Amino acid sequence: MDRRLYSLLGNSQKLDGGAMFGNAPKALWQRWAEPDDLNRIDLACRALLIVEPDRTVLLETGVGAFFPPNMRERFGVIESNHVLLENLKRVGFKHTDIDVIVLSHLHFDHAGGLMSAWSEAGSPSLLFPNAQFVVGRAAWERACNPHPRDRASFIPEINLALEQSARLHLVTGDTCAVTGPDYRFIESHGHTPGMVLTEIATSIGPVVFGADLIPGRPWVHSAITMGYDRYPELLINEKTTLLDRLVDEGGSIFFTHDPDCAIAKVLRNERGRFEAVQQRPSLEGLAC
Repeated sequence: MDRRLYSLLGNSQKLDGGAMFGNAPKALWQRWAEPDDLNRIDLACRALLIVEPDRTVLLETGVGAFFPPNMRERFGVIESNHVLLENLKRVGFKHTDIDVIVLSHLHFDHAGGLMSAWSEAGSPSLLFPNAQFVVGRAAWERACNPHPRDRASFIPEINLALEQSARLHLVTGDTCAVTGPDYRFIESHGHTPGMVLTEIATSIGPVVFGADLIPGRPWVHSAITMGYDRYPELLINEKTTLLDRLVDEGGSIFFTHDPDCAIAKVLRNERGRFEAVQQRPSLEGLAC
C-alpha cells in the first residue's frame, strides 16, 4: 500500500517524575529525564498520522487545550493553543480531513485533543466532524465507569461527545471493519483495562503505537513502570511479550510521550536487556 507516516506533536506536559517512573528511584530515572524545581519532567503528547491514497488515519490526539487555565496549570499542560491542529496544518491537513481516529484509551492526555481549545466564549466542542472514532470496548467501559484511583484521568464530557457523535466504534477483537485488515489491535490491561495498541505493517517492519504500555525510551526497560499503571506486574509481562516479538520481527515502537524520540527499533543488547535503537526524532512523511 502507498502509505506515508507523520509524527505530530500535540500540546506538551510537565508531570512529576516520581509518578512517571513508579518505584524506580530518582537517582536512576533522572539519568533519562532531568526534573525541574518542582520535580516535573518534560513529556510530549505525540500522535501518528497515517496518510493513505483514499483516507487519513490518526492514532490519538494528545492532551489538547480544552482545560481552563487553572486546570491546565494543575496538569502541567504548557501551551494554551491547540498544537496538534497547527501541526496537522503544517503537513497539509485540517481536522476536517481526518477520516478515522483510533484512541488507545480515554485518559485525557490521549483523547483531550478531540476537543476544541478552551475559550471564555463557551465550552469546548468535539472536533474532527468527518472522523469515525475507534476505541476498545473494555477501555470505553472503564472510561464510563472509572475506579476512584483513576477517575481523575477521565473527562465525562469527552465520553459524552463521542457517544453523541454517532460515529463511535467499539473494538472487541484484533481488527475492525473501520480500519480494515492492515491495522491490528493488541489489547493491554496493565496500564488501564482495555487499552488498545495499534500495529501496522510497513516497509520498515511492524510499527506498534506504544501508548502507555511503552510511552518512551526509558520504559523499554522491562522493570520500569509508571505510578499511574493499574497493574504494574501485568504491564511488565505484556511489555516483555510485545518486545520479544518485535525483536524477532525487526519491529519498532512509536512513542507518544517521549519528548525527543518519535520511533525506535528494539533489540536485546549483549546483557540480554531490551534497548531502543535506530531512534528517529520525527517522521516527516515516511513512505512505507
